[in-house]
Amino acid sequence: MASTEIMTVNMGPQHPSTHGVLRLVVELDGEVIQKITPHIGYLHRGVEKLSEHRTYHQTIPLTDRLDYLSPMNNNFGYVLAVEKLLGIEVPERAQTLRVILSELTRLKSHLVWLACHALDIGAMTVFIYAFREREMVMSLYEKISGARMTSSYFRVGGLATDVYDGFEKDVREIIDTFPGHFDTYEGLLTKNTIWLNRTVGNGVISYEDAVDYGITGPALRGSGVDWDLRRDNPYSGYEKYQFKVPVGEKCDTFDRYKVRLVEMREAVKIIRQALDSLKPGPVLADAPQVTYPPKESVYNTIEGLIHHFKIASEGFPVPEGEVYQSVEAPKGELGYYIVSDGGTKPYRMRIRPPSFVNLGAIEKMSKGSMIADLVAVIGTLDIVLGEIDR
Repeated sequence: MASTEIMTVNMGPQHPSTHGVLRLVVELDGEVIQKITPHIGYLHRGVEKLSEHRTYHQTIPLTDRLDYLSPMNNNFGYVLAVEKLLGIEVPERAQTLRVILSELTRLKSHLVWLACHALDIGAMTVFIYAFREREMVMSLYEKISGARMTSSYFRVGGLATDVYDGFEKDVREIIDTFPGHFDTYEGLLTKNTIWLNRTVGNGVISYEDAVDYGITGPALRGSGVDWDLRRDNPYSGYEKYQFKVPVGEKCDTFDRYKVRLVEMREAVKIIRQALDSLKPGPVLADAPQVTYPPKESVYNTIEGLIHHFKIASEGFPVPEGEVYQSVEAPKGELGYYIVSDGGTKPYRMRIRPPSFVNLGAIEKMSKGSMIADLVAVIGTLDIVLGEIDR
């Protein structure tokens, strides 16, 4: 009678296909996966604890560094949570600009996912093309905030500054090119025999299991669950925009690929609608006890300088209470649970990162598959270790 021996293999934390310092302890019967144990915690971020020793404004740059591929979405969820505690109403222009920037960030994040996912499976051309398109959004980031990645552009009460003259024209020029690029990606991959062999039937997780594991975002919708916070629990005026929420049918890696491609097309539609509805007006709430004064006032009046200094150095008190606020980030539901004791710093902050929760399903999606298929499963989950090791 033939006997089998289980072999244990370490994949990561230095493996390029783990997309960060993720260590997977994989138990194999030959090349067939029997068990996977993820080991995390190599980054030592400590964002939640650091926020307890910083004012509410000073915490914003920490959120940039969670999912560093979508910093403005990270800012978005955090400032919405603080604004909910404060009861602040954000001006309409700021809300619309937040939507535009969040959807541009979704495009930027999905382009990195597509580039790396395709490269992991062997499609190098798509990697080069997707990074070329991402560069256009990165350049726009730099024009708006002065930074290409860690933008720190959102503020409690609105935005750091209004966008530059010519912003709308630049955004329209960029998004007008995207549908053609999406067609190119699909032409290279969607009917490619190698791509189909590596993705169809791979990483299957059913509707019920996806819900049980708490998966969110494209990974959840790829399993046929019709759920998107922008539509089902709208914020910042998302209820005004018309867009389709794509869902999969076969619950595999190929379905998740298709879902994200449709999401990119829908993001372009949302941006167009938001640009059409963008009106002149302030980008900061009328709440001088919370928001920074205009730079002109800071530079030219002693009152403005003192006002700026007090908010920057001391912060502002937030009413006692607790709040949870989530946004539909590119990777899924990104939530912030903040407890205030009435002081100028969060008493406690807990982050719900989608990558952390989605990673928990990796064994369910991979058990019984070949070890070569594990690379495709990691890619389809689209994880970032910055928010996993928050």
